[in-house]
Amino acid sequence: MNINATLVGQLIVIFALLVGVISYFLGRRKTQSPIMAGVLGAVLSIVPLFGLIYLVVLMLKNDVNLGAETASN
Repeated sequence: MNINATLVGQLIVIFALLVGVISYFLGRRKTQSPIMAGVLGAVLSIVPLFGLIYLVVLMLKNDVNLGAETASN
């Protein structure tokens, strides 16, 4: 079975968009700049392993808003 280079490219682009969207939604809770988190996730996911590692790091990061809420109480 031959693997077409166009198909591989399309899968990488779809994966990059998916990781970018997930990174944005995680970045809304975890960072001060969610747009930058989404763009960085999409760029890093051109190499799929880097994209997955980035998502894991974002998931393990503490929430930004949680610290502000506890400081005001």
